[in-house]
Amino acid sequence: MEKIRKASHAGSWYTDNPQELAEQLDGWLRAAGLAKSSDVRGVIAPHAGYSYSGRAAAYAFGNIDPTNISRIFLLGPSHHYYTPKCALSRATVYKTPIGDLPIDEEVNDELKATGHFEYMDLRVDEAEHSMEMHLPYLAKVFQGYPVKIVPILVGALSAESEALYGRFLAKYVDDSKNFFSVSSDFCHWGSRFNYMHYDKSHGAIYKSIEVLDKMGMDIIETGDPDAFKQYLSETDNTICGCHPISVFLHMLKNSSTKIKIRFLRYEQSSQCKSMRDSSVSYASAVGKVDG
Repeated sequence: MEKIRKASHAGSWYTDNPQELAEQLDGWLRAAGLAKSSDVRGVIAPHAGYSYSGRAAAYAFGNIDPTNISRIFLLGPSHHYYTPKCALSRATVYKTPIGDLPIDEEVNDELKATGHFEYMDLRVDEAEHSMEMHLPYLAKVFQGYPVKIVPILVGALSAESEALYGRFLAKYVDDSKNFFSVSSDFCHWGSRFNYMHYDKSHGAIYKSIEVLDKMGMDIIETGDPDAFKQYLSETDNTICGCHPISVFLHMLKNSSTKIKIRFLRYEQSSQCKSMRDSSVSYASAVGKVDG
């Protein structure tokens, strides 16, 4: 029986008008002007409202060649629901205003059988925006291609759990038909986020934030999950998708296929100049086969 996850953030976080949405995404993808490559097997992309991060996200999704991909794993952080594990969707289809994405129930069953995954109920699924914000881009890029998705809500994992899930999921990296869409924003700065790290030696606050974020991006590009963990514990940078990123780094470390992550775009929602200001950073990366 079909079980639908509605596009619950359409009409607020992004437009629910299909034509408008398609034109918006096309515009951003065109403006990014990237060549599609079949070597691109994954992306790290932001998940804010499209008026904030839609443009930056195009620098991730614009690299995808959909031709040989038949399955997309989504890894997104949990903003409202606490779990120390990873959770799978009970839905059979994820709706978007520009096309629906069916869930690969076979892979869901396979993951559930490991005993390490739980199911999230539909209410939790629809309340979470981290994976939904990737869906319209994926629906656009994979339009006309028969692709299934495997959404994985990544909970508040311990370092051991991140490594464990990375080992479990590594085998899927070695199947070139699989693609990985990892959802994360970068620094959330300001009193409302309870994070106000400021190194004055870098100049204005927004410059200090950029240095902090780029340090993390450089470490992610090395592919070393332990160094990334170290960076997070030293800086406390508020990278909301740190657990999905860590799992992805462990997957790449444990797979035979060598994939290199490269960041292509960095933006901030606004430039913080005083301690009263706030901003969120957005960074887009690709994971490309390193041949």
